Amino acid sequence: MSYDLNDAQPQMAPIGELIPDGTFAKVRLTVRPGGVDGATPMDAKLLKASQSSDAKMLDCEFTILEGPHARRKFWQSFTVAGGKVDEKGQSIGWKISKSTFRAMVDSALGLDPRDESPDAKAKRVLPGLKHLDGIVFAARIMVEPASNPQYRDQNRIANVVLPDEPQHAPIMRGETVPPEPVNAPPRKTTSAPAPGWQAPTPAWGAQPQAPSAAPAWGAQEPAPQQPPQQPPAQQPPASPPSAPGGATATGMPAWLNG
Repeated sequence: MSYDLNDAQPQMAPIGELIPDGTFAKVRLTVRPGGVDGATPMDAKLLKASQSSDAKMLDCEFTILEGPHARRKFWQSFTVAGGKVDEKGQSIGWKISKSTFRAMVDSALGLDPRDESPDAKAKRVLPGLKHLDGIVFAARIMVEPASNPQYRDQNRIANVVLPDEPQHAPIMRGETVPPEPVNAPPRKTTSAPAPGWQAPTPAWGAQPQAPSAAPAWGAQEPAPQQPPQQPPAQQPPASPPSAPGGATATGMPAWLNG
């Protein structure tokens, strides 16, 4: 017996290296079940509870499929219920997530976002959030600065690239598209600094020192700003073959297999 390593894929990027700000890429979304029931039967045990509010979130892992950053991953949660509400009592987080999910579907299916035909509208109706699992779409990725010095900067979806944007077709063909950096400013700190934390010394008073190590990121999942809730050992039950919306026998919508 021998191990032929000639057909091995190139090694992953160094741990601690973020995906560059403004990178365009074709990505696949994988839902990570969090043990909390969603609004539909197929979303049983699918969501994750917030550690600081009544919000329920869809915990998502994104994998870049092609290009120089292929196989790199990053993580992001989307509020689907609860949290802050608007003047009508509706979840603000869900309204934002809903817009993002619609853009994902439009990007994946090549739907013109202005298309309000009955056929287009039908494709935007999902029997459950579980149907987003495995969707492939074009995205622009940003570097989100941490709100607290004790946390690390993280990669996030800056925006979903839609079919009416010039970058969409090249991205979906797997071509490399020049990045457009977001240069997001640091978010405001929402909590007091950890005990013992000291403000950094200004540049004019700092002593020369060796560069610090980059934050852990890339090949392994980063530590989130809140302790992650471990998914339950039991996975959500498979959707029945008769699930609406063109679902296949495996419970996944047919349009995700295209």
